Amino acid sequence: MTTITDPYASRVDDSPEVTERLDPVLHDPRGVATPGPLTAAQLTAFEHDGYLVLDGAFSEGEMSAALRELDDLSRDPALRAGPETIIEPQSDSVRSVFAVHRNSEVFADMAEDHRIADVARQILDSDVYVHQSRVNLKPAMTGKEFFWHSDFETWHVEDGMPRMRAVSASVALTDNTEFNGPLMLVPGSHRSYVRCGGETPDRHYETSLRRQEVGVPDLESLRRLVDEGGIVAPKTTCGSVILFDCNTMHASGVNLSPHPRSNAFFVYNSVENAVVEPFAGLEPRPEHIASRSSILPLG
Repeated sequence: MTTITDPYASRVDDSPEVTERLDPVLHDPRGVATPGPLTAAQLTAFEHDGYLVLDGAFSEGEMSAALRELDDLSRDPALRAGPETIIEPQSDSVRSVFAVHRNSEVFADMAEDHRIADVARQILDSDVYVHQSRVNLKPAMTGKEFFWHSDFETWHVEDGMPRMRAVSASVALTDNTEFNGPLMLVPGSHRSYVRCGGETPDRHYETSLRRQEVGVPDLESLRRLVDEGGIVAPKTTCGSVILFDCNTMHASGVNLSPHPRSNAFFVYNSVENAVVEPFAGLEPRPEHIASRSSILPLG
């Protein structure tokens, strides 16, 4: 392996490697300095597994309003033609809409809601801002996969996020079943860091947000993590939230069911972990993909 000074360097040569995480998962393990909604048992489970399910965090009425808002956003001609909207490869279906907390009061309120924002503050032991927000859609029968990856690997290499001090909240706008491409996670994988092989192309986000092929684990590294931790795919009802650490290996499959699957996704980064220049040495990704302003708590 090439000698490096960046402890989380990745994509620097063609030799993938599984290394040890150097940052804490809970930045105040006792949950005392920054109290919040999670119990001690929930904090322990999150620290151990790298994810936590909060059943019924939001009401059915709140999710119905969010789905109506999502329908309006995905049909808006200006937004659909803009860079915030990602279209599925070989299709005209909307795959993702980014920066939803900036373009919608409904999703701005959701991002700021204490039921998830206070959890992020508690885990990260600091105030937070939204590094990224989006809604992922998987239409019935045609919704495509999101390949295995650690978000932090991408955020570090392509956005310049220095350390593992971020947490994601995936809010189920619809039921997530075993048939409609639910989120899959590898428990315990957040304690290891997979340095990926290859090289980051210029403007990689223009293709990776449709189908990611660089910055994904090699087969042997993924097999090692799965052999140690297994794979879980929590079935969640509409309004539930899956919280997961920024370094938890995760993916989702295709939606072969006759029902759509939609989730809102908010990335909370500590204000003490604001992004710097991308570690790949490339131009930063656009603001709608990765916020470079942490002046306001929720960006």
